[in-house]
Amino acid sequence: MCPSLRRPAVIAVILMGAVLLSPNPGTEPDAPGRMLTAQVPHSSSAAPIAPPAEPLVDQTFGFANVRQLAHERAARDYRPASDALPAALANLTYDQYRDIRFRAESALWRGLSLFEVEFFHRGSFTRQRVNIFEVAPAGVSPIEYNPRLFSFGHLKAPKVAASLGFAGFRVHYPLQTAAYKDELIVFLGASYFRVLGRNQHYGASARGVAVDTAAPSGEEFPLFTDFWLVRPKPTDRTLTVYALLDSRSMAGAYQFEIRPGGITQVEVHCELYPRRAIGKLGVAPLTSMFFFGEDAAGRRFDDYRSQVHDSDGFMAQTGQGQWIWRPLANPRELRVNRFMDDNPRGFGLIQRERDFSHYGDVEAQYELRPSYWVQPLGSWGKGGVELVEIPSDEEIHDNIVAYWVPEHAVAAGKPLAFAYLLSAYLQSPLWPPGGRVIATRSGNPAMGDNKGHFPPGARRILMDFAGGELDGLAAAQPVKAEASVDNGHIEAITVQRIAASGAWRVAMVVTPRPKKPVDVHCYLTLYGEVLTESWIYQWTP
Repeated sequence: MCPSLRRPAVIAVILMGAVLLSPNPGTEPDAPGRMLTAQVPHSSSAAPIAPPAEPLVDQTFGFANVRQLAHERAARDYRPASDALPAALANLTYDQYRDIRFRAESALWRGLSLFEVEFFHRGSFTRQRVNIFEVAPAGVSPIEYNPRLFSFGHLKAPKVAASLGFAGFRVHYPLQTAAYKDELIVFLGASYFRVLGRNQHYGASARGVAVDTAAPSGEEFPLFTDFWLVRPKPTDRTLTVYALLDSRSMAGAYQFEIRPGGITQVEVHCELYPRRAIGKLGVAPLTSMFFFGEDAAGRRFDDYRSQVHDSDGFMAQTGQGQWIWRPLANPRELRVNRFMDDNPRGFGLIQRERDFSHYGDVEAQYELRPSYWVQPLGSWGKGGVELVEIPSDEEIHDNIVAYWVPEHAVAAGKPLAFAYLLSAYLQSPLWPPGGRVIATRSGNPAMGDNKGHFPPGARRILMDFAGGELDGLAAAQPVKAEASVDNGHIEAITVQRIAASGAWRVAMVVTPRPKKPVDVHCYLTLYGEVLTESWIYQWTP
């Protein structure tokens, strides 16, 4: 059961123009990210990683040290690190790059803990170099590159120095069975990281921070430049990772506490040190892919599959406890919406559709893509969660972004601190705890059994609700739809319980005002008590 709710304040901005799409690793046949789930062949020539004899600092290294490093770095001008590579690595084809595999038997902490770490090779598709250290009882030691840690397929091992470094790393953990350690979390590229819970398949991504996303000036992509991996004890079920972030606009310190399980959770603490004023700071950014879904309004592709997306909706819980569900879309033009709030309780990019038959894609397994939910820890103050939807003609791009934007612009030299819990899950009764939207569809209002004359441009919109108290209500109960619309008119609204599925269906006909986006709002009540989340649907005629 949800608390009584107020209609959320939404700022809608419709922008036009070309937008650079960020790649969506793992969903397309030519993405470097497909290496994330590759099996690594065994080789007796592997070189196990061992800590160097002489540590750099003592074992008291922790988040305070990373904060100090970030503060010192921010006091200096930004100097981007070179991404230059030897010709043998800089000019690799995609297939050649995929031939480079880390040898599993060389993993950090192999046989010493529940967690193991493997590293990504630098190359034409992963040019960025990151510094990686191990924090152990003896101190902090650098993890140095060695070509013997990798197999190169048909390529010859490059003759390069240890200074080549790595592009990133992935952590393995026995999520499914004790006999095999599955991929748990990966850090690769800019400030991106992806996390999995049990029985999940890579889909959405998280980032350390977003700067000027969808702004006319263009987006800036800060980089994680250094990582410190804290060696776990043999039975530890939590892994700590520290990271140092850098960009033209800021430096930052991060602490990740990674707790694997059916719902894997990552507790994130970050402290940001701005070098300059920032017009739009995105906190706890999430990115995903939405190509098309069940709603015919967004279907413009000739595809055998019924749906193609890593996430099908944006969800939020406001500071007052109201739950919001906004179906995602692949629009014809850039759309930016901001949901204003005060101390939000959570937001995320969610994959609710879990039925394989609704996708039909054996390879992609969209039904196993995780939902990502961000729960702020502490007070975040006033601001808004911004949702960005970018037009895309291919499913290989991440075209959905969501993040928190503080009310006030970021001032140079004024540190900011945020903490939150990121959860990766398939199903959970917690988000939300009451009735939820399980389907959204739209079409010609006069089709099927729906007869009548409607104004030009009108569209019939249907949504199905289920869960919470709804599931126990008989069809005769006077469930009511509380609906409203911006820039349009609603008529012919009905509410009924569908005998075949048990869901409650709301149907309405919406007539838009010319050349304006339409926002429709709806939730269900019984005798004035709110039973469901608030469904928000945006439609551009």
